Amino acid sequence: MAPEGMRQLAEERRRLAESHGLLLEAVSAVLFRHDPIGINFEDNTDEYEAEAATILKRMGPATSPTEARRIVHEEFIRWFEPEIAGPEERYTDIASEVLATYHQWGCPDL
Repeated sequence: MAPEGMRQLAEERRRLAESHGLLLEAVSAVLFRHDPIGINFEDNTDEYEAEAATILKRMGPATSPTEARRIVHEEFIRWFEPEIAGPEERYTDIASEVLATYHQWGCPDL
């Protein structure tokens, strides 16, 4: 990704952290616990924060479990490339938990 795109994503993540920081942390924790990419080294708990932010920006109250899985998978492809992200089916449980977390927080407009 180009530097300008990275700066824009960082700014969006900063705004999301200011407005919905606890939700961002909760979704990041879901991703860290499932660790689909294998980067959980126990001390880098914010490692999936960027991915959590871009996933949350795409969620909406009407997001279905199938759509949530597609969104989560597409974001992991975007951040890590298809070969590293792996197949979409790998994200079923992760997406279900992300969606449940999003709904627990009342499906905020992000």
